[in-house]
Amino acid sequence: MIYGELLNSDFVFSYRDYDKGVDVSWGRDEEMDATFGLFANSQRLDLVWNNILTLTSDSTGVVRSFNLTVTFNPTDVIFVDGRVNMKLKKDSQKKWQLVRWLDESNF
Repeated sequence: MIYGELLNSDFVFSYRDYDKGVDVSWGRDEEMDATFGLFANSQRLDLVWNNILTLTSDSTGVVRSFNLTVTFNPTDVIFVDGRVNMKLKKDSQKKWQLVRWLDESNF
């Protein structure tokens, strides 16, 4: 899977569960399962990357806004306007990989 090649073996996804008032995190394997489930259960996914809000001088830290539309079926569509704080690093083959995805959305 192409997405899996983008994730470092130490990858961590984190977000704030506002309903429970806690931060939630999971690793690469759980991320792959969650993403597979999202693709398997939706008819369409549209991700639009917007402005880069912050970029570290070495380009390993990026904060960027996005719009995500998830269509499960014509009557079940979710719209998310969010922001992600990403940490990147190059692997042994000098390819960029995600090490951290901190979802800073207010969803």
